[in-house]
Amino acid sequence: MNKIIDLTHPISEGMPVYPGTEPPVLKPECTIDGIGFAEKQITMFSHTGTHIDAPAHLIKGAKTLDKFSVDQFYGTALVMNCTNIKGNTIGPKQLESYTENLEKVDFILIYTGWSRYWGKAEYFENYPVLSFDAADWLSKFSLKGVGLDTISADKIDTVEYEVHKSFLGKNTVIIENLTNFNLLPSNQFILSCFPLSLKDADGSPVRAVGIEM
Repeated sequence: MNKIIDLTHPISEGMPVYPGTEPPVLKPECTIDGIGFAEKQITMFSHTGTHIDAPAHLIKGAKTLDKFSVDQFYGTALVMNCTNIKGNTIGPKQLESYTENLEKVDFILIYTGWSRYWGKAEYFENYPVLSFDAADWLSKFSLKGVGLDTISADKIDTVEYEVHKSFLGKNTVIIENLTNFNLLPSNQFILSCFPLSLKDADGSPVRAVGIEM
């Protein structure tokens, strides 16, 4: 059986969320002791935890997740190791060595190692991001999606969201708040990151996994 690596942070009350977003609420409405079965009421924003951004998240009139074929969220993937970069900006030169492999995969995962700060204040501060030039260079490849082990594809104080728009404008989805990239193989593997089947979805939590080929 092929090894499966969980790339998803669990959803819980008090978990890290993007500044300005309310954390999820998981309220036990039914209990086995009370009425014979357990059921929770779950209230959360569409970009909670490990989640996918649709183009409609930032581009008016663009595609929502439900407008994509379901195969958009499954395919071959490659980890791009950026853990040794200097500073917090990833430029095209740090990625050019992956050019040949980029022609052969559906997804790329930008490995910064930042998920080690999950649950700490540092997670929101000075995390590495792609430069606009790097995002623009990557967006020229036929990618279904780009995955990140950080809170956002853009800096926390952005008002332009240039990196997001570079990918989303090409209908390349963005998966944020991933984890466990260090457990993934250095060669190709399968990425599965299916969103909830929500109508007009600007985003959705996912259960992302990597599957060794």
